[in-house]
This record gives sequence, structure tokens and C-alpha cells, in this order.
Amino acid sequence: MLETWIFYAFAALLLYSGVRVITARNPVHGALHLVLAFFTAAALWLLLYAEFLAIVLVVVYVGAVMVLFLFVVMMLDVNLERVRQGFWRNLPLALVVGGIMVLEMGAVLASRIYGSAPREFPAGYSNTKELGRILYTDYAYAFEIAAVVLLVAIIAAISLTLRARKDSRHQDPARQVRARREERVRLVSMPSEKD
Repeated sequence: MLETWIFYAFAALLLYSGVRVITARNPVHGALHLVLAFFTAAALWLLLYAEFLAIVLVVVYVGAVMVLFLFVVMMLDVNLERVRQGFWRNLPLALVVGGIMVLEMGAVLASRIYGSAPREFPAGYSNTKELGRILYTDYAYAFEIAAVVLLVAIIAAISLTLRARKDSRHQDPARQVRARREERVRLVSMPSEKD
């Protein structure tokens, strides 16, 4: 009974943070709500006894992807007015996609309630070991393609932040190496002061 109440509390928090991700006016606030959504989703994975997936969700998405996303958002000078203009125009499509997702989740829950009983596992069963076996045998190519896609996303994020801007300061190591003492230091001869 307590586990059910904990599930509903985390699910409500996940829905709230998910709604705030798309309705927050500030992109940084939206990203922080997305971090909260990841943490609550990880808590739901823990309730389902999928500890490895919960840890991976926190480490990969919160620890790496969201930090990268926050850096990109803060470094890109996002024009908030242009972002807000497209919100109402895309709302009907977003409602259709959201409705499809709700129907899919309803079908999953209905099959769990009215379907067969969950499978019983043997005593020494490890979901982490089984996940690794399936991931690196049956889905090895999909895993490698996902790795390449993530690499391309990292390269794109870095190239977006390194664009030339007027107000950005940067170092030129080649120019620093060519510097000579005569160009940088000027010796001034001053008479000593008397007390």
C-alpha cells in the first residue's frame, strides 16, 4: 500500500515537471525541470526493481546530457521571443502527439491489469546481467548507432558554442608564443623618493 502511494507521488511530480519543461518561459528553468523529471523517473525505475536503469538515467542524462544542454542554452544567446512565437502554432500537433502517448500508456496499463500475470524470476536473477546480455548481443548494432548519434550531437553542440561572436574573448596561443619581452615589458627609470 505504501509503495502504491509513493508511486503516485513520484508520478504526479513527474507529470508536473514534464509540463513545466514545455511551459517554462526561461529555457534554463525548463532544463532544470527536465532534471527533476529525470530524477523522478529514476525513482520510478527503482520502484520497479530496475536499479541499473535508474542509475544509468541519473548518470547519463542528468550527469552528462543535461549539463551539456545547460551549457549550450546559456552560451547560445537564445532569442526567447522567437521561441515563444512558435508555441501556439505547434500546440495542435503537440496535443495530437500527447494524446497518442496517453492512449499508448493506457493500453500498456490495461494489458497489465487485464492481461497475464507477471513472469516469476529465479532466485539468482540479475536484471543488469540480462540487460547487458540482450544489449550487446541482440541489439549491438542499434547500440553502436546510438553511440555515433550521441557523438555527432556532442560535436554539433561544441561547434555551435565555438561560433565567432563580436563580444567573445579568446586566446590565440600562436600569438602568445611569438610575444617578445621588448614588446610586453617597459622599464621605467624613476628617482627614489626621500622621506
